[in-house]
Amino acid sequence: MRAAVFVPAIRVAVTLCLVMSVIMVWEKLFMGSVSLFVRLAGRRPRRLYRWEPIPEEDMELGSLAYPMVLVQVPIFNEREVYQVAIGAVCNLSWPSDRLIVQVLDDSTDLIVRELVKDECEKWLRKGVNINLETRDHRKGYKAGALKDGMRCSYVQKCEYVAIFDADHQPASDFLKQSIPFLMHNPQVALVQARWKFVNADECLMTRIQEMSMDYHFKVEQEAGSSTFAFFGFNGTAGVWRMCAIKEASGWNERTTVEDMDLAVRASLRGWKFIFVGDIKVRSELPSTFKAYKFQQHRWACGPANLFRKISMEIITAKKVSIWKKVYLVYSFFFARKIVSHNVTFFFYTIVIPVSIFFPEVSIPKWGVIYIPTTITILNSMGTPSSFHLVFFWVLFEQVMSFHRCKAVYVGLLEAGRVNEWVVTEKFGSAMKNKQNAEKMQKSRFWERINVVELLLGMFLLTCASYDLAYQVKSYYLYMFPQSITFLIMGFGYVGNFVPSSS
Repeated sequence: MRAAVFVPAIRVAVTLCLVMSVIMVWEKLFMGSVSLFVRLAGRRPRRLYRWEPIPEEDMELGSLAYPMVLVQVPIFNEREVYQVAIGAVCNLSWPSDRLIVQVLDDSTDLIVRELVKDECEKWLRKGVNINLETRDHRKGYKAGALKDGMRCSYVQKCEYVAIFDADHQPASDFLKQSIPFLMHNPQVALVQARWKFVNADECLMTRIQEMSMDYHFKVEQEAGSSTFAFFGFNGTAGVWRMCAIKEASGWNERTTVEDMDLAVRASLRGWKFIFVGDIKVRSELPSTFKAYKFQQHRWACGPANLFRKISMEIITAKKVSIWKKVYLVYSFFFARKIVSHNVTFFFYTIVIPVSIFFPEVSIPKWGVIYIPTTITILNSMGTPSSFHLVFFWVLFEQVMSFHRCKAVYVGLLEAGRVNEWVVTEKFGSAMKNKQNAEKMQKSRFWERINVVELLLGMFLLTCASYDLAYQVKSYYLYMFPQSITFLIMGFGYVGNFVPSSS
């Protein structure tokens, strides 16, 4: 039974994981090389695309030199951040008669609804053209709110729309920095800014998230923008050309990644996107493990589900080249959204540990050491100042790989939680207040428990102990730290913790 079934099965699993590892490392090398070339060659957006400041002292045109811009702020029960978000967009430097602010409040908390209403009325009295739109349902979640907002009559005169989630705070010159790219480059549909995290130093978990997100923006988004003028819209901190959204058939709520869905459909119609890393928008990272898990489930499940639904549309598209189709299907979706999550979890958490019990199954050193080391070094490029935390980043990401891998299959199979939308919990400045932070830390022991992480931690600890005891393959050197990390996170000692009663 062992020789006939288990050993061949493990060897097949090893081979598949090695193939996926090669796909993953080549993808990382490609994106890293493009990002490095862009930096060394100085190929910044303002050198590749026409950009001119809007004349502020045009006596003849006056404010008409500025196009009409709509700013949308979707909100859902975000008591801690709504005020800062609305204040930031109302303070944008743009002629008041050329700017429309639209707050889309789907809050089910009536107190929050009243607070948002009062805040909008306050800015209305100050002369800001601000409109509050509410719904008595959450159909379509964020996509539904944005779609309904676009139907308002006063929106039809706008040429561009900027979107900011409630935890994002644009600088006052955001529109003046981004809109000229759209004004002077008619083939461009989207200008995406980079996120800058205000709470990155809050705890180790937020520092690790900053490393992953900086890599996403500085490498992944930069590479997509510089090669095929395509990347996934981040859902916030970006400006769209209104006619591009309409040409792409508008917002669609068929998945939980309405932003990526719109970006792909617009790209298939020939539109180009620009990522401008020099424009930064302040944002907040989830500081609780629970909130982060919900966010990562949506970010992993949504793309996999979208891949299932849009792949044939990509293949049959007539306005894009065969190379762009290959890039979208293979690189953007298959390699980054499917393969990366599978190999990270199955290879390093399941296959390698199980191989301890089968000495006759050998795994080449390049697959166990060289490839993961290369990937780790490439990922650290995004935040060089946090390089000393790369060991903790690897351990943390390994634990999160389970949740992402599970979410991928939920999306591909359209299983139970495929359309689950849990708004990422935000605290604004609440966590900076010592008294509030101490209150949030007090909790019942069992509220912290994460059972699956504990089980995986015990599994890895068993494999590591067996390897050490019988000196099989020396994989215990990485499995012991990994098992301890699973156990620590299983007992809930990661990030901040907010009891359910808070």
